[in-house]
Amino acid sequence: MANIKELSRRPECLAPGHRLCGGCGASMAVRQVLMGVPEDAVPVVGCATGCLEVSTTIYPYDAWNVPFIHNAFENSAATVSGVEAAFKGLQRAGKIPADKKVKFVAFGGDGGTYDIGLQSLSGAMERGHDMVYVCYDNGAYMNTGIQRSSATPKGSWATTAEVGKDQQGKTQRRKDLASIIAAHGVPYVGQSTVGHWKDLVSKAEKAFAADGPAFLNVLAPCPRGWRIGSDETMLISRLAVDTKFWPLFEVENGKWTLTPVKEKNLKPLEDFLKPQGRFKHLLKPENAELLQELKDDVEDYWKYLEGRVEGSKDL
Repeated sequence: MANIKELSRRPECLAPGHRLCGGCGASMAVRQVLMGVPEDAVPVVGCATGCLEVSTTIYPYDAWNVPFIHNAFENSAATVSGVEAAFKGLQRAGKIPADKKVKFVAFGGDGGTYDIGLQSLSGAMERGHDMVYVCYDNGAYMNTGIQRSSATPKGSWATTAEVGKDQQGKTQRRKDLASIIAAHGVPYVGQSTVGHWKDLVSKAEKAFAADGPAFLNVLAPCPRGWRIGSDETMLISRLAVDTKFWPLFEVENGKWTLTPVKEKNLKPLEDFLKPQGRFKHLLKPENAELLQELKDDVEDYWKYLEGRVEGSKDL
């Protein structure tokens, strides 16, 4: 992987001046992931309707310095897979030089990936298109008003998972999308955060180098929806990892590798929850049982990953 100085010299694929909120993890995810594109290749980007799309393409302006396609909420994977198939067909027909290198990448939030776009994503992965799908996971439908999605964590507040006498936030566990995509038998799946740039860029490089479909699931905090300061995005991302809430792992051709948290970095789950307004009710004495449920879920998922792993590496 190129060092940070070399990466900083590369042309920006996403220009500054877009209208995403201060501290938004989505733009960070885009910039870091596209740093993984080989320098001799052109990235072609498709983007589902969502925060990233509406804030970077406000007519008559756009912030993209690469070919860009806006898709409906549900079909980013379908559109990009179609473009990839057309490109390969034109190469076979001799209408595009065989040595022209293009990397096809689709971006979608968790609403457009875990939920509305899951069908087209699954189809693209199953058909084996040579593309990278990136989910910037901010844990809710942020663009339309912070409604819960299947990526919203258990116990989290959302406008459709309210906190009151009858309910204390979302009652269900979040969907394990990375495992679902890995079950498709694709060459590469990686999970990372915007707060671990070296890990994310490295995984992006592997995803773009894969011979076939690849998937990246990136924790991308939303200050507005998570009720955190715009300067806390990186801190919260790192706490998510250090508390085991968001494990870093990858699946390369069926081989699972979990990045363990060093003992000195391990922190209690409360350290991740406390700074976020969406979880403040969990720290009340009357919700001690629900908090313990969340802790148990985190430990159970960690054990599940350990059971899938054949090797590991230090963070």
